[in-house]
Parts: sequence; C-alpha cells; structure tokens
Amino acid sequence: MSETKLYTVSIYTENNIGLLNRISAIFQRRHLNLESINISASEIENVSKWTIVLELTEERMKKIIGQIEKQIDVIKAYYHTEEETIYQESCMFKLRSNLLFDERQIQNIIKESNARIVTVNREFFVIEKSGRKEELELLHRELSVFGIMQFTRSGRIAVTKDEMKISKMLEAFQH
Repeated sequence: MSETKLYTVSIYTENNIGLLNRISAIFQRRHLNLESINISASEIENVSKWTIVLELTEERMKKIIGQIEKQIDVIKAYYHTEEETIYQESCMFKLRSNLLFDERQIQNIIKESNARIVTVNREFFVIEKSGRKEELELLHRELSVFGIMQFTRSGRIAVTKDEMKISKMLEAFQH
C-alpha cells in the first residue's frame, strides 16, 4: 500500500460564484478530510488562488487533480509536497488587558514566540502570530494557562520554492 503524505494543492480559477461548493464536493464525494482551505486573490486581477491541504497517497492525489481539472473550469491545478513549498498559517489571540500589565510571563511568551500585539484597550489585547502549525499550537498551549477569551486561526497559505509555469499561464490569461 502506498504511503500517505501531506500535500498542498494550488488551484487557480477565475472569480466565479459557486466554485467553493463545486471544488469542495470533489473532496467530499471521495470522503477526504481537508486539513485547511484558503481562498485569496492571486497576483493577477480577477484570478483566485486556492490553497488546500490534505493527507493522502500520491496516486490518489494525481487522480484528484485530474478530476478537478476535468470537472471544474480552472486555469490550472497543482499539488506539492511539504518539501516543495514555503508555507505559513496565522492566528490571533484575545486576552484580558490586565494580564499584559500584571503578568510578566505573558510579555516573555510574546517576545520569545515572535508574536506581536496588534491592539490594546482597557478590556482586552490581541496578539497575532504567523508561523508553522506547530509554532501556533505551542503558543496556544502557553497562553491557555492565562485564559484565552477568543482564538482564531487561518488555513495554510503557501508559495512554491521553484519557478512554476503558472506565471506564464496567468500572464496569458490577463491579456
């Protein structure tokens, strides 16, 4: 049996209504669990970049990419291994303001984790941190001791390490 790996899928599409349902249905019909999905603007106007992370075998990944390109009107779809991408996630923590001033340990945690304070008021302060999943989970564990009021985390965003031919395809699409 083939070994499963964590893959990052990059899909480039025009900005069309209903694509989220159509793309997610491809994974749902195959009973695949997505670790994360992120949709954002790309470097070309009116083109979106989808970043989807999931674990499966390479053989199955190739089939999924083929089905996406066949069933959905995409400009291009690629998959990448962990080694082929540079990726990050982001998170935000909301904590009570008094902790920032009364607990020296909080300030040390923020500094050591390379997080940053994005807002402070009388009732709460918000910390933002970007990094790998493991870094964000460690920061979450450290701050949980103090009582997190709210927490949110993005899905993975990624760029590839080597040059991709998608740039030329996107330039052609733009003209």
